[in-house]
Amino acid sequence: MSSESSIVSKVWNFANVLRDDGVSYGDYLEQLTYLLFLKMVDEFSKPPYNRKIGVPEGYDWESLVNKRGAELDTHYSKMLRELANTKGILGQIFVKSQNKIQDPAKLFKVIDMVDKEKWSMMGADLKGKIYEGLLEKNAEDTKSGAGQYFTPRALIKAMVACVQPEPMKTISDPACGTGGFFLASYDYIIENYDLNRDQKEFLKNRTFFGNEIVANTRRLCLMNMFLHNIGEIDGETFVSSADALVADEGKRYDYVLANPPFGKKSSMTFTNEEGEQEREDLVYNRQDFWASTSNKQLNFLQHIRTLLKENGVAAVVLPDNVLFEGGAGETVRKQLMQSTELHTILRLPTGIFYRPGVKANVLFFDNRPGARDPWTKDVWIYDYRTNVHHTLKKKPLQFEDMQDFISCYNPSNRNNRNETWSEENPEGRWRKFTYDDIITRDKTNLDIFWLKDESLADLDNLPDPDILANEIIENMEAGLESFREVMETLNGKGVSLTEI
Repeated sequence: MSSESSIVSKVWNFANVLRDDGVSYGDYLEQLTYLLFLKMVDEFSKPPYNRKIGVPEGYDWESLVNKRGAELDTHYSKMLRELANTKGILGQIFVKSQNKIQDPAKLFKVIDMVDKEKWSMMGADLKGKIYEGLLEKNAEDTKSGAGQYFTPRALIKAMVACVQPEPMKTISDPACGTGGFFLASYDYIIENYDLNRDQKEFLKNRTFFGNEIVANTRRLCLMNMFLHNIGEIDGETFVSSADALVADEGKRYDYVLANPPFGKKSSMTFTNEEGEQEREDLVYNRQDFWASTSNKQLNFLQHIRTLLKENGVAAVVLPDNVLFEGGAGETVRKQLMQSTELHTILRLPTGIFYRPGVKANVLFFDNRPGARDPWTKDVWIYDYRTNVHHTLKKKPLQFEDMQDFISCYNPSNRNNRNETWSEENPEGRWRKFTYDDIITRDKTNLDIFWLKDESLADLDNLPDPDILANEIIENMEAGLESFREVMETLNGKGVSLTEI
């Protein structure tokens, strides 16, 4: 068995070699997922496991390692198609799979690298480390768009540290991407509890439930979970391919942790009678929703509240528009404060997400039974945006950056909190607002800030030029994105700019 460092370097070396050959990190990661899974299926089918996993005859690992050249290329492509038709996790891993490594010699080298290791014997920490590293590298490739499925792990870890999930409870993420919230919750429970046999089994097989409509991302999530020892290689998938927003399936969970997809509109593309492509905004007509809207994030917020058990706990990343948008937004905010205890909002800085210009927040709320009076009494806001500067490469968000917020949040006793803001200390980032303070604001606006922007007041106190340049680029790209949304909406309605 190779040493940990040599395995990691081998996996990365192949990523770089293939990249020079025109194979992106995403395509390499996809092929590595297929091959890793097949190799582990092969290992689990032998002693001491002896599992029957349902690989079609003639399309197992042994059939792959003995072929070369054009024969390998043809067999591998056919194998992917055959495996896509199988059931359970196996079928989900291979659904819509394609060979993206066109050079059979390079494909054989990757197969050979995977074949030389006993992956089933390898620690989950090492397998997870290799795979998470590739996922992060893939997210950095802005052209692929993979970053929208990858939430910064430091932020996820901080959210989990505040929620403090317990054993024998269920956790849902209706837009689970590559599974970051599941992994962080799993790690938190393992590290903070001495689990008995039943608790370990529940954590492995009955804790996590999610949705991911993008086949490739769902595949990466399932593999990521499996390499971290969550789920069984021959078990049923716990990640659904269904659009979570379409209907309430009736299941309720103890925790919902999520970062729903960016982009304001829920829409679908279709071809009209003239053969032209048009976009139509989706409005989900659900009886359990407080307001019907095409705003994707408002729909996810309403859906997440539905998913919670009567006293379930939620932490969800949402963009600024959810805090201030009128109409449906105002209705949703009022109902959320009425029927849940919306106790905390964390204002996030720009420069931490792989999609530029995103201004987002984390909303923490606990579901509550029906009552006449609003459950929300106070909303505590932590402003980690004003005068905070992060970039993805030079100054990425670290878990340590979240320590002050976690301390103010006070997970062990949320009813014992102390403001750091006061009239005497106007620079404090942690401030309480009562229900009456908020409900009297125009449109029940929760986009609240009070700190002075130092860069506006003090030219000598400007951030590093690189950070300033990145912020300018982010703001321009965010503006372009908003303009694209307007254009798509107008085009979908048959309106051109010349008509406005």
